[in-house]
Amino acid sequence: MKLKKKYVPILFSLGIVFGIVLGSFLNFGTSSDTAFFSSNSKKEKLNKLIDYIDYEYVDTVNTDSIVEVTVNGILDNLDPHSTYIPPEELKEIEENMKGDFVGIGISFYPYQDSVAVIQAIEGGPSAKVGIQGGDRIVSADGIPLSGKAMDDDSLSKILKGRIDTSVNLKIKRQGEDELISYRVKRDVVPISSVIANYMLTDQLGYIKINRFAESTYDEFKKALKELKSQGATQLALDLRDNPGGYVSSAEAIADEFLEKNKLILFTKNKTGKINKTYSNRGGIFEDGEVFILINENSASASEIVAGALQDNDKGLIIGRRSFGKGLVQREMALGDGSAVRLTIARYYTPTGRSIQKPYELGNKDYFEDYLERYENGELRSADSIKVADSLKFKTPLGKVVYGGGGIIPDVFVPKNTDYEIEHLNYLLRSGYMRMFIFEELEKDRPYYNTLSIEKFQNEIIISDTIVEDFISYAQLRGINLRAKKYRDVYKRYLKATMAKQLFGNNAFEQMVNQDDAIIQKVVSISTN
Repeated sequence: MKLKKKYVPILFSLGIVFGIVLGSFLNFGTSSDTAFFSSNSKKEKLNKLIDYIDYEYVDTVNTDSIVEVTVNGILDNLDPHSTYIPPEELKEIEENMKGDFVGIGISFYPYQDSVAVIQAIEGGPSAKVGIQGGDRIVSADGIPLSGKAMDDDSLSKILKGRIDTSVNLKIKRQGEDELISYRVKRDVVPISSVIANYMLTDQLGYIKINRFAESTYDEFKKALKELKSQGATQLALDLRDNPGGYVSSAEAIADEFLEKNKLILFTKNKTGKINKTYSNRGGIFEDGEVFILINENSASASEIVAGALQDNDKGLIIGRRSFGKGLVQREMALGDGSAVRLTIARYYTPTGRSIQKPYELGNKDYFEDYLERYENGELRSADSIKVADSLKFKTPLGKVVYGGGGIIPDVFVPKNTDYEIEHLNYLLRSGYMRMFIFEELEKDRPYYNTLSIEKFQNEIIISDTIVEDFISYAQLRGINLRAKKYRDVYKRYLKATMAKQLFGNNAFEQMVNQDDAIIQKVVSISTN
C-alpha cells in the first residue's frame, strides 16, 4: 500500500473534527426564556448593516449567506464547540441523535441504474414482509426506480414518509422470473447506537456504543440484561471512537454501575452556579466488574462515563488518553430551521477534574492535537503523556488521577506503530468494501440468504482469489494495496463485511475484534 507516513495522522484528524462536532451536542435542555434577547445597540448595528446591504448594494447579494458568515465569524471567536448548524444539516443530525426514523427499514445502494437492497433492517417493516438483501426495487407506488440514475436523497424522499402510511413496491429477486409485489407500512425504524453485544469469555461480556443518542440508554440496558442472562459478571464497555452525544444518556449508563447517591458529574456556569448529578437508583451491574475502553477519539459523553467510574473507583479504564472535551452546550433554534449550539458551562468529574483541553490557540490547533500526540510519542508510550502536579486529584480509595485534557487510562495500551496497518484498518472500517462484497454476494444470493450465522462462520472461507479480486477492485479506484503483507487482514475484513450485510453490525464487530490489542488486554486482565 503506497502511503507516506506523514499523511497517515491527517486522515484520522479529519474524522475527529467531524466526530467531535457531532459529539458536542450535550442535551441539557433548550431554554425557552427569551428575556435576555432584548434590544441593544450592538444587535441594531448588525441589523442595519444587513438591511443596508440588502437594499442598497450595487449587486444582488444572498443576505442569508451573509448572516451565516456573520454567525460563524462570531462563534469562531468563542470556543471550538460553539457551532452554527445550517438547516440542511440540522435535520440529519437530529434524526441521527434521536435514534430512529420513519421509513421502510432498508439500507440500499443505487447500483447499475437500479435500487439494490443491501440489507433489510432486522425487525423493520421491510424485513417483516420478507424483503431480502440483493432485491432490486423496480418501482415504488408506480414510480419507476430502475433504468435511471437517482441519488440517495431522492430515493429517501420516495421511500420515507409519515408513520402508518404504506408504499407499494415491485421487487426483482434473483432466481425469480416474475416481479414480487410488497405493500410495506412505514414505521419507526431504529438507528442503533449500541452496535455490538456478545460474550468474549464465559464471564466477560462486551458492549460497543458508537454515540450517545436518545435511545442509547434503553439499547444499553437491553444489551446488558441479555449478557447477564448469558452469565456475564464482567463487562467490557467499548467507547473507543465514540464522539459523545446526550449527557443524559451518559449519566443513565454510569448510574447502572454505581451505588445510589454517588456523584456522577457536576457543571459550573459563568456565574459560578453548580449543578450536581448523582446516581439515583440501584444499578443492574453494581456488583459486576467493568472495564471501560477509550482512545484518543473518545470524547464528551464518553468521557463523562469514564470519568464518573474512574473517580468512584469502579472498574478499570483501559486504552489511551481520551480527547478532552469538557464543555456543555445548549441548542437555540434560529427560526429558519437552523440552530446554534452554544457553550453554557463546563463539566467536572466527581473528584473535581476538568478534562477540557486548552483551546486558546484556535480551532485548528485544538482539533489537530491528535497530530501532536502522534509526534510526541504519547500514542505509543504512557510515559509521554504530559501531566501537571497542579491538576492532581485523588479518588476516595486514594488513586491519583489528573485533569487538564482527557481521561488518562488506568491501563495503557499503545497504538499500533505500523502506519500502514493503521491506515488500512481505518480504510476497511469505513465501509470501503461494501460494494465489492455486495457484488460477491450477488454471485450466489439465494445460497447466502439461506445461511445461519453459525453455518456462515463454518462454511464461508475467503480465498486468496477473492483477496486478489479486491486488490484489483481497489486499484481501479486509485488505491494501491499490498496483497501479500496484509493478506490475513483483508480476509478478516472481507468476511466481516460479508457478515455485516447478511447478519448486521454485531457479526461484523465480533470478527474484526479478533486481533484487537485492547480487547486482548481486557480478556487477559479479566481472567487473572
